[in-house]
Amino acid sequence: MGYLDCKTSFGLKVHTTLGVSPVGIPLGLINQYVWAREEKNLGMAKLRKKRETQEKESQRWLNSLSDTQQQIPEDIQVVTIGDCEADIFDLFALERSPNSHLLIRGTHNRKVNHLQEKQGEVRLPSTKYLHQSLREIKACGTLSVEVKRSPIHEARLAKLTIRFASFEIQVPSNRPKANLCQPVKLQVILAEEENPNPVVNPISWFLLTSLDISSFESAITCVRWYSYRWLIERYHFVLKSGCGLEKLQLETGRRIKMALATYSIVAWRLLWLTYQARLHGDESCESFLEEHEWQSLCATIHKKVPPPEKPPSFREAVRMIASLGGFLGRKGDGEPGVKTIWLGLRRLHDISETWKLFHQISSPMEPP
Repeated sequence: MGYLDCKTSFGLKVHTTLGVSPVGIPLGLINQYVWAREEKNLGMAKLRKKRETQEKESQRWLNSLSDTQQQIPEDIQVVTIGDCEADIFDLFALERSPNSHLLIRGTHNRKVNHLQEKQGEVRLPSTKYLHQSLREIKACGTLSVEVKRSPIHEARLAKLTIRFASFEIQVPSNRPKANLCQPVKLQVILAEEENPNPVVNPISWFLLTSLDISSFESAITCVRWYSYRWLIERYHFVLKSGCGLEKLQLETGRRIKMALATYSIVAWRLLWLTYQARLHGDESCESFLEEHEWQSLCATIHKKVPPPEKPPSFREAVRMIASLGGFLGRKGDGEPGVKTIWLGLRRLHDISETWKLFHQISSPMEPP
């Protein structure tokens, strides 16, 4: 789940919940909240700690979790992943169905009791703070991960030290009606880059989860799943830059919302095509292209008629579509991105419709 700021004259904000498979393929949207901040609430950031969650934008994290639990069948385990904005005590304390779990990157250095599992569950008598307590625990192993390239940093390989433990998270003292709440038991994982290169921004993830973490393998599974949170950023990037949502010259907020409803589906499909081609590229492209579409695509790219009898693979088709959008496919270019795929799909629509119309005209009509 994540936020998107639509920088239009209407100042719309979007909170999206994106469904993702266990291997990182976007499956579709679960829900989406769209709103604009009211003028009377501007400048109230300093008072947010004194307000209840339902009075703040943070409530949308709780609403999204409730929507997810209603839509996902009970026989499917679903893990709700959120960044630091989702480090909300009320979210951890919210009643969840048995198949629903949380995996949230923590930002608050909360008061905790360390729970040990030696002879039953033993609560240490002294209350400490989360960050210090977890760093005092012996590391259980290391994990190497690839840090993706950013506009200011090159891609690199980071070596993360993994620690995990069970904690009882105390109720924040500044929470309204704190005396009516109970502490929450969570597992916490620290994936931290030790002795990093001083020129890079080191990784330090405190991951709070309701999942059972009993081994190094289960801990790194959560670390890998949290890395999928980047997909919501990619989705919003596609929505804004790929689909050009912010560039639409619409006169009312209602029209922008209607456009958002359409482009949200387009953005998901573009993201799905991108990752499906990378992870399952050998499958047939017939799962997303009709016959006249892949035939016209092959004929256009290869400049050869008739097209092949066998449809191309998923990866081949996506690369051909991207080439229509400007993807050069050189040795060092890697796989195509969502922007060239989007431009290519728009061209393919016109090409395939023309191809279909031509064959309808040229084929003799059967007598009634």
